[in-house]
Amino acid sequence: MSLVIDIDLSRQLLTLKEEEPAGEQGGQGARVLYETAVSSARNGAGEQSGSECTPRGWHRIRAKIGGALPRGAVFVGRRFTGEVYDAQLAEQYPQRDWVLTRILWLSGLEVGKNRFGSVDTMRRYIYIHGCPDEVPMGVAQSHGCIRMRNDELIELFERVESGTRVYIHQ
Repeated sequence: MSLVIDIDLSRQLLTLKEEEPAGEQGGQGARVLYETAVSSARNGAGEQSGSECTPRGWHRIRAKIGGALPRGAVFVGRRFTGEVYDAQLAEQYPQRDWVLTRILWLSGLEVGKNRFGSVDTMRRYIYIHGCPDEVPMGVAQSHGCIRMRNDELIELFERVESGTRVYIHQ
């Protein structure tokens, strides 16, 4: 059995699946373990560096960041700032693109599509990450990353490992 995160951009939906390997009984089967609404890129799908689009195709979780930190921990450049998000901090920095709670940093697996050169997902710093609770889910509004509710991200973070495959599609 292996876990796969499926992100459907057209539905703004993340699904964690447990896949059964193909065997004597025929093709692969998958069991849904978890589903939640997400928010992907406002600019739509795309792989080009600087596009602020969400990259498609097969990826893997390159790194899990923030596992021991509190809910609402603030990250800048994948580093904990020492801050925990609250209304006062939001008011102080109204234009900040908040990366909160946990980071699942993605790396592309498809050379020329989302790996290497100007389409490299990892070098574009594409993550699955938390965001303020008031940010709507189910609506494409990010700068390229996949945003999730903090509590739901914590649950997902605990269920997956580095190396877990992620499929992003429309």
